[in-house]
Amino acid sequence: QVQLVESGGGLVQAGGSLRLSCAASGRTFSSYNMGWFRQAPGKEREFVAGISWSRWSGGRTVYADSVKGRFTISRDNAKNTVYLQMNSLKPEDTAIYYCAARPGSIEITIAAMRYDYWGQGTQVTVSS
Repeated sequence: QVQLVESGGGLVQAGGSLRLSCAASGRTFSSYNMGWFRQAPGKEREFVAGISWSRWSGGRTVYADSVKGRFTISRDNAKNTVYLQMNSLKPEDTAIYYCAARPGSIEITIAAMRYDYWGQGTQVTVSS
């Protein structure tokens, strides 16, 4: 069982930055693939970024095309935390951002249904 708690959301102007954090419970955090998803009003939940399991902090990463070059996902296994650094934010990035976890695998899946554990979400609002 893994419990996830996101933090770091808020209101920011277009072009600004935010860093989201997701703190995980449990002693096997390093063995989980982690993902960030987002859901805007009236839209389906969409994949943002994912990072593979790793014995050490780090791991392979995958990004949605819409955030590539602007967002960076990272993990710190010593702190049981995964981060999403968001730069050059745009109004269309406005959404609730969710952290998710699934047992580690070679594949970093972008399908929300394949993640087993979810946080409660944190609101990100980008004003124009």
